[in-house]
Parts: sequence; structure tokens; C-alpha cells
Amino acid sequence: MREAISHAVSVLFNRKQCRDVALDSSMASSEEFWALRNVSFDVQRGEVLGIIGRNGAGKSTLLKIISHITRPTEGSVEISGRIGSLLEVGTGFHPELTGRENIYLNGSILGMKRVDIVRKFDEIVAFSEIERFLDTPVKHYSSGMYTRLAFAVAAHLEPEILIVDEVLAVGDAQFQKKCLGKMDEVAQAGRTILFVSHNMNAISRLCRRALWLDEGRISQVGDSDDVIKAYLSDDMGHSPDRQWTFPGDAPGDDRVRLMGARISQLDRVTSVVDINKFAHVQIDFQVLRPAENLIPGIGLYDSSGLCLFVSCDWRPNSLRPDRYRATVAIPPYLLAEGRISVLIQLVFYEPDIQSVVVPSVIAFEAVDGDDPLAVRGAYKGSWPGALRPRLTWTEPTTLDMPRVQPAL
Repeated sequence: MREAISHAVSVLFNRKQCRDVALDSSMASSEEFWALRNVSFDVQRGEVLGIIGRNGAGKSTLLKIISHITRPTEGSVEISGRIGSLLEVGTGFHPELTGRENIYLNGSILGMKRVDIVRKFDEIVAFSEIERFLDTPVKHYSSGMYTRLAFAVAAHLEPEILIVDEVLAVGDAQFQKKCLGKMDEVAQAGRTILFVSHNMNAISRLCRRALWLDEGRISQVGDSDDVIKAYLSDDMGHSPDRQWTFPGDAPGDDRVRLMGARISQLDRVTSVVDINKFAHVQIDFQVLRPAENLIPGIGLYDSSGLCLFVSCDWRPNSLRPDRYRATVAIPPYLLAEGRISVLIQLVFYEPDIQSVVVPSVIAFEAVDGDDPLAVRGAYKGSWPGALRPRLTWTEPTTLDMPRVQPAL
């Protein structure tokens, strides 16, 4: 009632302003914009389809149309089965109500019956890990606690079709991993899932097929690994190649300048590196005056900033002024999946002069391709570890155990 009275008063005192705004809007030039155009695809029962694309590509609009939240301007959607949507985590929460009360409220909004909420209540609370604050109004919750409880309610629905939009972007790293595990559990139960995420490893793990949206149109649909590779190759933000044209603009000092760096595989520059094949980092530099024992080196870092390893060429050298290229090979069966940035350094052993130390000069996406000899083989699930070396195993052998004579 308070909001209704406030709105009525606001309209009364701002009627003239509203007329002016309407007049300006009618005079303004309009532009036709299609969030989605000619998008058509089928999803079979029990299939998990990943939907990828840049921000603004139309992914969220597509899910809202499928969920019957937004009506399409033209075309139609045919659905067979009960839908549960997790498009905006926390929709339906009231800040004045406690966490316990919001579980019942949000569960009802999402289509759960009271008996189902009571049956799953303890499981929802345990998943959210906020037992101590369950009877506290959610307006006092941190953003992390809020999203934990909201996802816990939504994740314990049991629809025939589950539509999920970027739930892995909420919460801390541990809770994101927990969310991914829950999504994996839902997928293993044979439910149909439409899953939008910018986490390519999650898409590869959960989805056999993927759909790539680009500016409201389908760019590619098919095997998830193939679509992901094509999408990442098209993403120029990974910068697998960096060049400086003029030495004066390049990093360095009066002895040496870094002129360029690139990551390549199979003799071509690429932003997507198969971790089961050799890759090469090339470093271009210019020596400005005679140099003794110039040591090029690289450092590889994952997306969290963890240093995976550092490698340097310690061999003694004597270089005259000229342009040079140093190349280092990254062996197969070493890296794990994920985005990797490369630090480039050019240092002198004697004296200890660091002429060039530049972090994140280039970057690439490491992916685990289809290789029967790969560390995780045909297994598509999560594989932990910052590195993924292939170790040597021996064949199982029998143990010569002493035989025990039965007592008579």
C-alpha cells in the first residue's frame, strides 16, 4: 500500500515531466534491434546442451524465451516436460524475511510444493552451509551467503528440464566447485539441461553438445569440444601474439629490447593449445650493444595467478647487436586445462641485471583434446591439479605371499 500511494503521488507531481519525456521519445529516431534472429535447434530428452557466446550474444534472452518469461516477436518454442529455471540466483527472496522463511517462499515461487520443501529442507540448508544464520533476516547476509542459499533452493528442484544461466559465476571458488558437482549430479540423473556458462571446462565436462551464439545468431552447434575450440580461436582477447614495431616503444633498456612473443602449435600461432601435443613459445628480441650471457626465460601462470613453472636458457652466449629469436618447447602431457598467461624475461647472469621482466605478454587457452594416451584418457569428468604430467606406470605384478599351512 505504501508503494502504491508513493507511486500515485509521484505520478501526480511528475505528470508534466512524463509528458515531456514522452514527447522527446516520440521525436527520437528509433533503431530496430534483434536480440535473436533465425535461431532454431532441437534438444532431446536427457541431453545436456551447453550454450556459449560473448556477453550480449543473446544467451540470456534465449533462455528467457524458452522459460516463457519473454514472448518472442516471431517464431515459437515447443516444450514437452516441466521446466525449472535458474536464470537469476536469488529471485523471490525478501530482505525482511529470515533464511528459513525465504526457503519456503522461494521454493514456492520456483514451483515446489510445501511437502517437497519440508522433505528437502535439511538437504537445502546443509548444501548452503549457513545453518548458524538460518533465522537471521537475509538483509544482513553477505552477498556470498545470499547466493549460497538461493542456489541451494533452486538446485534441489526436480524438473524434467532444467535451465541454468551462469550459476558458476557466484560465490567463492569452493562453492563454485560445489555448484558444478551438483550440476553434474543432475546431469547424471538423466534430466534435460540447458546450461549457459563462460567456464569452458565446465561446458566440456557437463555437455556432449554445445551451441555457440554470436550476435543473436547460431555460429556453430555440435560436439562440445569442437565448438569450444572454434569459439576460443575466434576470441582475440587471448592475445597469443604480441609485437612491438619500434625498439623505443618495446620493453627493455639500453642493452636489449623485447620485440615480440607468440605461442604456436603445429607451426601456426594459436590461442587454443592442445595439452597433449607439443607447443612452442617464441621470443623475439633486439640486442642494442654487445651482450654476454643474456638469459631468455618464460613463466607460465594459471588464471588464479599461480605460477605453474619457470624455465630459462642458462647456456653461456656472446651476442653482437642484431635481431634474435629464442624458442622453447612446452612438452605434451604437462599442462592442465584453463587459461594460461606467459611471462617473458630477458636477464643477465653476471652482473644480475633484469633488463626485461614483463608479465602476461601473451596468453592462451589450454584444452584437453581427444587423445587415448592423455592423462585422463576418455574420462570427461573433473581432473584436479595445476599440472597434468603423464607418469610411467608398471604392469601389475603378483606378490609372492608366504603360504600359511592350515592348523590341524
